[in-house]
Amino acid sequence: MAATPAGLFAVYKPPGVSWCRVRDTVRTRLLRELNEAPPPPPRQRIRFLPAAPGAGGAPGLVPAWVPVLAEHPLVRGPRFTQLKVGAGHRLDVKASGVFVLGVGHGNKLLTDRYHCHLTKVYTVGGLFGKATEDFSDTGKLVEKATFDHITREKLERILAVIQGTNHKALLMHSNIDMKTQEAYELAVNGLIRPMGKSPPIITAIRCLQLALPEFQLEIHCVHETQQYLRKIVHEIGLELKSCAVCTQVRRIRDGVFTLDDALLRTQWNLQSIRNAISDCQLKVREELEKTLGHQDKSVHKMAAEMAREHPQAISVAQ
Repeated sequence: MAATPAGLFAVYKPPGVSWCRVRDTVRTRLLRELNEAPPPPPRQRIRFLPAAPGAGGAPGLVPAWVPVLAEHPLVRGPRFTQLKVGAGHRLDVKASGVFVLGVGHGNKLLTDRYHCHLTKVYTVGGLFGKATEDFSDTGKLVEKATFDHITREKLERILAVIQGTNHKALLMHSNIDMKTQEAYELAVNGLIRPMGKSPPIITAIRCLQLALPEFQLEIHCVHETQQYLRKIVHEIGLELKSCAVCTQVRRIRDGVFTLDDALLRTQWNLQSIRNAISDCQLKVREELEKTLGHQDKSVHKMAAEMAREHPQAISVAQ
């Protein structure tokens, strides 16, 4: 009998497909393979059956083991009819890349990852010289502009300004005193993150390629949407006295999950998903313990500081 998989795994979401369709396709394939697996042998129970008449003997009843027909697949129907598959950080229809799913107890792990405020990494493609209503290259064209004056140095100067502005926002929403040893240790370990909900924050941004009019960026961010990243491309074009549209948004990392962990469509099957869950189990646990442990310590520290600053309020509350 096939056991239901449980844990987290990543698939590669192609562009042009909604995240819910990807999730539903994975769930349908898992249910089909689980039901195609050989069923367990039916339970046996004792029934009293008519005995074959012996030579000159009177017919009677004899005990015999017989299968329980109520558990036969033709009577019971499919063994698995429902399977909860949860979706992690979502991708819109135009975006592609790493998409984390959870099955079984993996749905609880998805909630834990949500509270970790993990950093995601994207490669974002852009095209100078055009502007559209939705900031994408497929939107309605609203403006054209020249771009020959743009250089890599000018582009990187704008990216540095964006990163500096977002770094200040990150520190503000992280509730950490940057003059402490704790802040230094968190910065070294890359654990400075917002303590709760915040606007989209870019933690790092750099230019991977510039071949006018095309360019490609790598963006590290938290609490983002893919439309927000397209808007960033549009704003970069304006800052460079031109305009730009986004040609691609591709997530290459979601926490500890990378493109190497993402299962392609041909691998959306029971055995591949089981292997993926097993391969990522350890690093998922370490990620959650590391991040949630830091947040718990920060919360306790904030509570202690409040108690020192307002001892009367604490005593009244008690």
